[in-house]
Amino acid sequence: MIKTKDLRVRFADGSAIRYGDLCFEAGQSYALLGASGCGKSTLLNLLAGVLTPASGTVEIDGAVASAWSQRQKDAYRIRNIGFIFQDFKLLEDMTVADNIGLLRLEGVNTAGMDALLERLGLLRLKKRRVRQLSGGEKQRVTIARALIKRPALILADEPTGNLNYATGEAVMAQLIENAGGGTLIAVTHDERLAPASTTSWT
Repeated sequence: MIKTKDLRVRFADGSAIRYGDLCFEAGQSYALLGASGCGKSTLLNLLAGVLTPASGTVEIDGAVASAWSQRQKDAYRIRNIGFIFQDFKLLEDMTVADNIGLLRLEGVNTAGMDALLERLGLLRLKKRRVRQLSGGEKQRVTIARALIKRPALILADEPTGNLNYATGEAVMAQLIENAGGGTLIAVTHDERLAPASTTSWT
């Protein structure tokens, strides 16, 4: 279970965002809806330990994760979180396979790569360099990189933002299916995709 309480983040320009208290049950899928710029991506970074709140707490399975050292947060994220970034964060001059294979340096077992790429319609692109891919293809590579970890928690930042609706709907279904017994938290501005999730919040 993941819980936030009195969570507030402050930015360098003096602006701040305060979030209502949230609770995410293990094994459930959530879609958080909101317009661009409302703080959805910032919330995911707080949950992942990439950002530290100015005040308030993030609890994971009863532990106050927001109070951990950055090294502890990073170690937890590597082991337990699959993060799907809106801006991909792929190495453009490396192939699809190499971008995913890099996770082996973090101790991730990537033996299921081909089967996962096949399910996402990417197997034929396995040896292609990322810079040669379309935006939608890059989006699916980012999703594959997150799912290959079989993470307890999947954080997805606009996971369908570069996909058409039909493909986006299929990808959301794939994310929910691959979440298994874990938790999926996706943020999106596309209200059409919310019904695919167990719970939707705005």
